[in-house]
Amino acid sequence: MNIHKSAEDYLEMILMLLEQKGYARSIDIANGLSVTKPSVSFAMKKLRENGYILMDEESHITLTPQGEEIARRMYSRHRALTRFLVQLGVPEEIAREDACKIEHDISPETFQAIQRQINP
Repeated sequence: MNIHKSAEDYLEMILMLLEQKGYARSIDIANGLSVTKPSVSFAMKKLRENGYILMDEESHITLTPQGEEIARRMYSRHRALTRFLVQLGVPEEIAREDACKIEHDISPETFQAIQRQINP
């Protein structure tokens, strides 16, 4: 399953909004990712065309099973990497920002090794 980093970020944000608010809208995604509404509209169109999201008549966005699988994987990586960086002494805000950058490129083997360190 090959997907662009930005699409992973959008899917992860949708999942976070669904968990926090019970719904996700384009404006909430734009605010959460600090991007423009047109950028979100373009991304949602692509994600919908590729079968990762659905939009209802009220413009609420939900994840398809395929989209949710990617979102949960990225969100899990993000949380684990944030915990790991905080354990190393990185301030939490910086750890969250850095985790967002790392979560896309880290190999499964390296991520598993980090998980073993934070969950001995």
